[in-house]
Amino acid sequence: MFFNLPRRAVLALGAGVGIVMTAAPAAASPGMPADTLIFAHRGASALRPEETLAAYEKAIADGADYIEPDLVPTKDGVLVARHESNIAETTDVASHPEFAARKTVKVIDGVSQEGWFTEDFTLAELKTLRAKERLGAVRGESRSYDGKLEIATFDEIVALAQRSRTTSGKPLGLIPEIKHPTYFAGLGFDVPGKLIAAIRASDYLRQAPLIVQCFETATLKRLHTELAGLSNVDLLQLIPASEVKQPADVVKAKGKLTFADMVTPKGLADVAKYAQWIGAPLRQVITLDAEEKVGPRTALLADAHRAGLKIAVFTFRPENKFLPYNFRYGEPDARWPQGMVADVRKFLVAGIDGLFTDDPFVARVAVDGGNADPLK
Repeated sequence: MFFNLPRRAVLALGAGVGIVMTAAPAAASPGMPADTLIFAHRGASALRPEETLAAYEKAIADGADYIEPDLVPTKDGVLVARHESNIAETTDVASHPEFAARKTVKVIDGVSQEGWFTEDFTLAELKTLRAKERLGAVRGESRSYDGKLEIATFDEIVALAQRSRTTSGKPLGLIPEIKHPTYFAGLGFDVPGKLIAAIRASDYLRQAPLIVQCFETATLKRLHTELAGLSNVDLLQLIPASEVKQPADVVKAKGKLTFADMVTPKGLADVAKYAQWIGAPLRQVITLDAEEKVGPRTALLADAHRAGLKIAVFTFRPENKFLPYNFRYGEPDARWPQGMVADVRKFLVAGIDGLFTDDPFVARVAVDGGNADPLK
């Protein structure tokens, strides 16, 4: 396996050669739980432009248990997969003169953004655009697909999932995120309602492994009520990595609940009344010290489990610039899969239930590859 290669050989993989594993993964050793779920963050987004069918296909082939589409609406009410409705950085819209006049400034959940937004385009118009890699300076392999891939609809992603299986032969899961539901509601789009309708209308979605995530509490509470009869559906309360203090729905309602409140023992117990999962940034579970090296664990994981919640962490990426300092090797923008394996394993030993990653293959090696130290 790749973690037994010399350091230079593994570092060379960053040139876009990729990692090849010809043998079946070894069974996980004691202390390394093999049942930790791997969530493909926007697909295999380290290797293909994010949220495209190609990214999801690669993620499935590379060992993901679930694939994650972020859901935003088009002008004509179709759910499409984009991390944000602002498509300035992830498509070639700027090179389309016919859409130049649609560039605008919007305030979404209190943050001003300039660009082009899916809610101002019909699906047919969006289908004339092509995806591009957002981190092109870091992800050369993904950048090579610029201009080749369409924006995917949720229906297209569901169809892909329905005809796919995980590499272990299990049904593939979907873990969609509902983006900015309060903002979109103000424009007349009921994004949670559209997802609920899609689930109810689909025999597949009423049976497939399904986890719905959101930062906003009111949306998750609504889903908890309206999808109560579906045992295949879990809900995941997201906690942001940014300085955002409150969910947008709480801000609109002039409420007092903060994200900091939600990760206290009492707050976690309240979350457990409507959700089965909590999603937390990596460093809210295992910290970094002043030198950006791996530090001690916080109480969050144990507190979440005590409240009856599963916990997923985000986001593991295979490039040095995203790794703890003591797990890096080589230039900041270079891929160092060994370092990501080492980082993931710290969290596996801690006892996480799921992880979001831009590179499901590297995560799969970490989960299934035994206890060998990848840095030796």
